[in-house]
This record gives sequence, C-alpha cells and structure tokens, in this order.
Amino acid sequence: MGASQSVAEKSIHEFTVKDFKGKDVNLNVYKGKVLLVVNVASKCGFTDSNYSQLTDLYNRYKDRDFEILAFPCNQFLKQEPGTSQDAQEFACTRYKAEYPIFQKVRVNGPDTAPVYKFLKATSNGFLGSRIKWNFTKFLVDKEGVVINRFGPTTSPLAIEDDIKKALGVA
Repeated sequence: MGASQSVAEKSIHEFTVKDFKGKDVNLNVYKGKVLLVVNVASKCGFTDSNYSQLTDLYNRYKDRDFEILAFPCNQFLKQEPGTSQDAQEFACTRYKAEYPIFQKVRVNGPDTAPVYKFLKATSNGFLGSRIKWNFTKFLVDKEGVVINRFGPTTSPLAIEDDIKKALGVA
C-alpha cells in the first residue's frame, strides 16, 4: 500500500475523462493552461472553505490560462453520496463554480481512475502516493506535468503564490 505505480504517460494531456454527464473530455484541451486538479466532496468538513476559495481563485485567474478540474470522490466516509450530476449542481449552485466538475472517480485502490494513477505516480504526498482525504490538490504546469501536490489541510488560497509562479504572474 502506498507504493508508487509507474505510468507510461508523461502529461495529464494524454488522458480522456468523463464529464458529469458521462461524455468524454480529452484533457489535451487544457494544453497551455495551469491546472489545479482536486478531488472534491459535498459533505466534508473541508467543503465550504475549499469550494469558496476554489471559486475565488478561479475568478481571479481564469482569464490568465488557469483552470480548475474538480473530480467528485465518494471514497472518504462516503462524503460525496449522490450522482456526478448532483455533485456538479451542488458546486455550481451553492459555490458558483464555473470550472468543470467531472464524473465521480476513485482516487485510491484497484479501480483508481487512470488520471489519478498518473497524478499520484508523478508526485508523492505525505503518506506516499495514496490520497488520504478529500480536497487533495495537484498543481499542473502548462505542459501537463505535476509541479506540486498539496494535502487536504492546505487551503486553495495558501497555494496562490505557486499558481501565480506557474502562470508567470508577478
């Protein structure tokens, strides 16, 4: 448990994921953008602060080649119990999220989504590659390579300087 898996892919842009309706989205559409990839949940103690701050960051930097990719996950105490569409409606209605909310995924275990296998293999966290809770964040550069990984207790606003640096914003 916790051992890194090797992956053939060199960039997040090589993956196709599903949107909240189940439609394929090729992540190469985000080439040239700095990405913040987050596993989200609607019923977590971190939900309010994270979603509020994610929306704030997105509104500040969306016109500067920044995108947030949110992946609902129900693996941690079943804190994202509804459908992918429920998760999307929650984020967009309650937190005015304008960034994409994708289909629910698994971030650990044998059924880990391929994009999360890549994220974990290219950036180890405090407990090895395993994701320990909701709102783990991966900062990805414009070429699709993981720059850094942040744990659930790191607030989105706490990584604003890292985002600005990746964007080349003074």
